[in-house]
Amino acid sequence: MGNLTRGLVAYALLALLLAGCATRPGIVERVIDEDPDRLLAQAEQQAPDQAARTRLEAATILARQGDRTQALEIAMALADDRLPAEPRTRWALLLADLGESEGNPAAVIRATENLDALALNREQALTLREQRGLALLEEEQPAAAAEALLRVQAVTDDEALNDAIWRALAGLDGRRLSRLGESRDDALTQGWVTLAETVRSGGGDIERLFRRLDDWRERHPRHPAARRLPADLLALRELSGQEVRHIAVLLPESGPLSRIAGAIAAGIRTRHRLAQDADVRLSFLDSAAAPLEALYREAENRGAQVVLGPLDKGSVSALERGERVPLPTLALNYGEGERNRANGLFQYGLSAEDEARQVARRAWGDGHRRAALLVPDNDWGRRVGEAFWDEWQAQGGEVTNAVRYNPEAAATESTRRAIANARPDLLFLLALPDYARQVPPTLDYYGAPELPVYATSHLFSGQLEPRLDADLDDVLFLDIPWQIPDAAVGGEEALPYAESYRRLREESDPNLFRLHAMGVDAFELARRLPQLQAVAGSELHGATGTLRPRPDGRVERLLPWARFVNGVPQPVLIPGLFGDDRAP
Repeated sequence: MGNLTRGLVAYALLALLLAGCATRPGIVERVIDEDPDRLLAQAEQQAPDQAARTRLEAATILARQGDRTQALEIAMALADDRLPAEPRTRWALLLADLGESEGNPAAVIRATENLDALALNREQALTLREQRGLALLEEEQPAAAAEALLRVQAVTDDEALNDAIWRALAGLDGRRLSRLGESRDDALTQGWVTLAETVRSGGGDIERLFRRLDDWRERHPRHPAARRLPADLLALRELSGQEVRHIAVLLPESGPLSRIAGAIAAGIRTRHRLAQDADVRLSFLDSAAAPLEALYREAENRGAQVVLGPLDKGSVSALERGERVPLPTLALNYGEGERNRANGLFQYGLSAEDEARQVARRAWGDGHRRAALLVPDNDWGRRVGEAFWDEWQAQGGEVTNAVRYNPEAAATESTRRAIANARPDLLFLLALPDYARQVPPTLDYYGAPELPVYATSHLFSGQLEPRLDADLDDVLFLDIPWQIPDAAVGGEEALPYAESYRRLREESDPNLFRLHAMGVDAFELARRLPQLQAVAGSELHGATGTLRPRPDGRVERLLPWARFVNGVPQPVLIPGLFGDDRAP
């Protein structure tokens, strides 16, 4: 976890905690040598209330002796609801400290779940709330993290929290950022929200962004971020004068990928035309007409600063095996290597494998442990199925059955086989709409109507067809914001690049709409490549999801979730965010 700002205060609190545990009488039956093993053995013979106090004493002694790993295990397993008020407070302080030092944010979150019920003094309460905010941030719960950290800063006015608060706000999409501003009308929160909105509206023009930041600071002179800008924003100042003004786009104008390339190009051109703050020139080069080396030379001769493309996986794989690329590059596909090795190369695409991994993480977080897979019997199904399988097993899950189906056949037999033998507690489905619509009625027929079904975006055509999609009711799936605006952001007006959305939605073939959205985000990522290279943890809330470059330059998409209700996608919130505790 990140370094905390409490300094000596936190250590003083912990020292008092441990000293108190060492000298306080009556907590457990004392042993002269304070042997934690003897205490744990005693706890096995004691009633639950006394056993909880004995285990707390053992964990405290182990922490003092330096065996913090075992201390953490004992404190995590301890039945804290059996502890009276004062020992429970000591347990929370101990577990939060151990979780932080041992890199276990889940332990910190558990220790701080019910702070208002603990007998804490002011400093202890602030310490635990800050620890909770940082742990939530690590667990990718930015809204809850922002809430916790802002409550601390409202009391302390501590500028050292700025970087963590900024990271939390950067993880919120437009709807959640607005909701935060609506839920808290204090000057501190309003200042942070308007700062985030100011930065997001700045595009890739660093000089214009800092003019806007200067205006913001004049309007909020007493704000902690006005006194010290977050480090990520200060890093952007170093990029002044390096704004991207010329992008070379490498896409094939003929061959098997030309239709896909044309749809992506339409998105790029539309966003370029409608982005009023984008003083950027585009040069389109036919990647089917020349080898990559020649295309890069042509891009350099034309004065391009950034390359957008290539599209074919083979070319991207060749680039990622090298040490560097001739110009900063955003490829429009992912290479086949385990990781991207080339300096200056970023990779972005609509990866179904990324979606499968996100499904696995979500299903695990929802409490499921036994998964069945139903994927098409082709190379696409193999790749996506393996991505889910690997991520599911990495989480600790079990695969009960994996069935490859014939996409041209009925779903009846394949669905039956998927849930046969050991009964799963979820079904992962990769399917196009016509096939997917057959699966839930088949589950009903075979006596599994309550089995949760998690799917990728491919089961939704992007067009509202309630009569046909009623068979998908209660199926959970993830998709790009542009395909599910009501579920993702609360309506079309709140979408990223709403004007580009409206224009492309009117003009597009629905089957190509996701590719148009990809072109829009590709343009926005390309004009921000210097920022992505300079600022670790950069994100773009785009048409195709929240886009995060991983350390190796591959861009990961985080997508919103929806559930079919009466044949229409409806939002599914993440448990714990904004008080929503509904889980599938």
